[in-house]
Amino acid sequence: MEKTSPQAQRRTPPPGIRGWGADLDPAVRPAVPKERTPPRLDVPWDAPAQQPHTVEVLHSTERPGMTPVFGTTVPPSGVSGMIRRGAFRYSENDLRHWLMLLFADRVNMVEGIIEDLAHGHVPNIYAEMGGPAEWKHNRAGFMRKALIAGVVVGIIAVYMRQRRRH
Repeated sequence: MEKTSPQAQRRTPPPGIRGWGADLDPAVRPAVPKERTPPRLDVPWDAPAQQPHTVEVLHSTERPGMTPVFGTTVPPSGVSGMIRRGAFRYSENDLRHWLMLLFADRVNMVEGIIEDLAHGHVPNIYAEMGGPAEWKHNRAGFMRKALIAGVVVGIIAVYMRQRRRH
């Protein structure tokens, strides 16, 4: 019969104690030392080369210059771009910065719908906003949203009818 060492016995978690073993000796804990497999590469440079500027890139006022690498897929354009440029005049710890960026996202969504319509493509807003997934996975939420939308449309219809009569 094989004997278990006292150290191995101490490594067996007692039932019902969450976080047991977090204070064990690092030599006995798994994942210590934290080695990377494969080990990190030794890079031959101190900093990556600066990516060339081919489009307008907005960056924080807290940062003195551009980061070496940045995204260029969607440069700011249109009304949403003007709002984004305005947002980047403020510091990142200013609430106006973030609220303007959120508003610019909403404006950009409307600009995208207008652009789709201008190119002859009618967007399927129901599917793009996750309608089928909501119906499949959250039917109660879908029904609640449909009810609220119906009430809002009904109120607008009644208001418009009253307005025409007067």
